[in-house]
Amino acid sequence: MRVVLMGAGHIGQTIARLLSQSGDYQVKVVDSSVVALKALSHLDVKTALIDTSDEAEVRDCMAGFDAVINALPYHLVLTIARQALATGCHYFDLTEDVAATHTIRQLAQGAKTAFMPQCGLAPGFIGIVAHHLSQKFSYLHEVKMRVGALPAFPTNSLKYNLTWSVDGLINEYCHPCEAVRDGLVINVLPLEGLEHFSLDGTEYEAFNTSGGMGTLCDTLKGKVQTLDYKTVRYPGHCAIMKMLLQELGMKADQETLKAILRRSIPLTMQDVVLVFVTVSGECDGKFVQEVFARKIFADRSESNPMSAIQITTAAGICAAVDLFRQGRLPQSGFIRQEQVALPDLLANRFGSAYQQSRQVESIG
Repeated sequence: MRVVLMGAGHIGQTIARLLSQSGDYQVKVVDSSVVALKALSHLDVKTALIDTSDEAEVRDCMAGFDAVINALPYHLVLTIARQALATGCHYFDLTEDVAATHTIRQLAQGAKTAFMPQCGLAPGFIGIVAHHLSQKFSYLHEVKMRVGALPAFPTNSLKYNLTWSVDGLINEYCHPCEAVRDGLVINVLPLEGLEHFSLDGTEYEAFNTSGGMGTLCDTLKGKVQTLDYKTVRYPGHCAIMKMLLQELGMKADQETLKAILRRSIPLTMQDVVLVFVTVSGECDGKFVQEVFARKIFADRSESNPMSAIQITTAAGICAAVDLFRQGRLPQSGFIRQEQVALPDLLANRFGSAYQQSRQVESIG
């Protein structure tokens, strides 16, 4: 399968390595950064240096390819998706941006090619897990989806290090969040709904953020009473971000806040990804709860170190593309994450990264 990968950042580099080394993909990587592309010199991939915001250049790069994987920042999502439609390429991305996903769904109507956004961790894997668990119930009461990409060794007041895109991080802290309450789809405010829980002996907080839900609100609408998605952090993080974004007014000056974070908060490769889903409802005439809890840790091998967020995000989208190539997913139109069967994903050579993680046995 011939794939053009848009974006050679940390996640893009991992996607390029996984696909190119599998033997089933011819990969061309496109980016606007010479430095990023040079980091791929050890891989058997083609590269192209272009202006990724220029629609004509983007379109030219897609010519002759079967699919495009978009690992660029969220504000370039629609540029790439529109050109994928124009060139007849199947489209996959990692976006958490709700508005962009709604537009992609419109683009996919009547398309002969497939459009599958939100193929990462959250949105992505978390929705696949929640939907899988929900299938066991005759009546769904509550579905809670919690995900955190956290430093293994927090040392600052935010108790946070940069583990992925700053653009995506601030975006999810600033936009309304979809949820279901009393059976109705509503919007709730970001950085609200604060809760605390312990998992595997560690204390966490969780709060509303945008985008992680994917399309699950639409899929479970009318079937569940309560459904929400929250980002997990160490206690105290939410209060500081609310002060910065709301009290100091930096929601209206996000570029300054992003610059401050890039300058002052170190990047770490020593991270841990937490996935925590609980579903309650009626099953076999009883009111029961099902729980899926995993921790995925960074790979600190000297030959090929990878952060946990690189592992989980790349695994999600590579598995989606691989299942699509095998004919295990619809071949045209809009594809929701919950159309992926969790057993299929965990059995996939790329998705098995989640299977190899440590299952959390005790919950406090």
